[in-house]
Amino acid sequence: MSTITADKSFDVQAIRSEFPILEREMRNKPMVFLDSAASSQKPDAVVKAMDYYYQQQHANVHRGVYQLSQEATDAYEKARHLVQGFINAPSEKEVLFVRGTTEGINLVASSYGRKFLEEGDEVIISAMEHHSNIVPWQLICEQTGAKLRVIPVTDEGELIMEEYEQMLNERTKIVAVVHVSNTLGTINPVERIIELAHAKDIPVLLDGAQAIPHLKIDVQALDVDFYTFSGHKMFGPTGIGILYGKEKWLNAMPPYQGGGEMIETVSFEKTTFNELPHKFEAGTPDIAGAVGLGAAVEYMEKIGHETIQKHEHELLVYGTEAMSKIPGIRIIGTAEEKASVISFLLDGAHPYDVGTILDQMGIAVRTGHHCTQPLMDRYGIPGTVRASFAVYNTKEDIDRLVEGVKRAAKMLG
Repeated sequence: MSTITADKSFDVQAIRSEFPILEREMRNKPMVFLDSAASSQKPDAVVKAMDYYYQQQHANVHRGVYQLSQEATDAYEKARHLVQGFINAPSEKEVLFVRGTTEGINLVASSYGRKFLEEGDEVIISAMEHHSNIVPWQLICEQTGAKLRVIPVTDEGELIMEEYEQMLNERTKIVAVVHVSNTLGTINPVERIIELAHAKDIPVLLDGAQAIPHLKIDVQALDVDFYTFSGHKMFGPTGIGILYGKEKWLNAMPPYQGGGEMIETVSFEKTTFNELPHKFEAGTPDIAGAVGLGAAVEYMEKIGHETIQKHEHELLVYGTEAMSKIPGIRIIGTAEEKASVISFLLDGAHPYDVGTILDQMGIAVRTGHHCTQPLMDRYGIPGTVRASFAVYNTKEDIDRLVEGVKRAAKMLG
C-alpha cells in the first residue's frame, strides 16, 4: 500500500467542529464514529441549507408561476447544476435525481433491461457487489431469460481481470460493477473495465456509492455509461442520490415510473413523455434532499478532493499498520489500491461480539455481512467487523479502536 502524506495545513479539528454530532457521548464515553461507509455524518452547512429551504423557500417545483415556486425550482435545479460540475457530466439532462444508489441501479436494470435484454443475453457483475447491484439484475434476468455472470476475486480482494476479459462476448449486454467495495475497500480498475467493455460496444454501469466520498469522479474521463451514488455517503441527506447516464442511453430507455412531471401530454389513448431529465423523475421530488445534496457538494469542494483523499489515506495506512500488530487479527481485503475501510476478524470471536464490546467503549463500527453475502461465502466467513474512516476522523480515533479490539480479544479469549 503506497503512502500519501496529508497536507500539513489540514486542520481536522476545524473539520470536526462543523459536525455537532461528533461532540456526543456514547455509553458515557466520547463517541468514536467509524461507520461512515454505511452513512456519513452531516455538517452544519447541509443541515442549515435544508432548514432554510423548509423555512423560507418551500413550494412544489416546476409547477408554479408564483415567486415561491420559482425560488424552490431554482434551488432544486441549482443542486442539479452543482452535481453536474462535481462529476463533470456533459449536460444537466444526464443528471437524474433518484432516492439513492439502490434506486439508480434498479432504474437502469429495469428500464435498460426491458429495452435491451433478451433470452440468452448476459449481464456481468462481480463477486464483491453489494446486494443492490445483484438483486435488481437477478430480477430482470428472471424476467427476460438473460444470464448473470460473475467476475471472481482473489484472496486479497482484487478482481481477476483475465477472467473478466474472457467473459466479454457478443451476448454481453451490460457490465455493472462496484467502483469501490463497501466491504473490502478495494478500488477497482474501472478505467480498464470500461475500456475492455467498450471495445465490444458494451455499456458499463458503476456503483459509485463508496467512491464518491473519497475519490474525484469525472464521468467524461471515465467514459462510463451510467454512474450512480447516494447523498448520505458524502455528507448529504438520506433519501436522495444521483444517476448519471449518457444521453444516448437515457433517450433510448423507457420511463422507469409514471406520474406527474415525467409526461408531455396525457390522454386515455396515449401518453407522450417529457424530455430529459424529467422523463425519469415522476412525481414530487425530494426537493429538500436535493438542496442538501447540493450543499454537500459545495462542502466537499470547499475542503478539496485531494485534501480529503490524502487525509483518509493516511488514516488507512496508520490504521492498517496498528491493527495488523494485534495478535489473532485477520484483515479481510488487502488490495494494493484501497479506500479508507478496514474489515477484520478476531480468531475465535464472532464479529457481533466484537462490535458489542466496542460499542460499550463508545466506538461505533459495523458488524455483519455488509449486504455482501456472496462475498462472505467466497471467504468462508459469516461476516466481519468493519471500521470505515471519513475526513473528520483522527489518528486518536484509530488508537481508541486498537485499544478496544485488544480488550475484545482479551475478553473473548
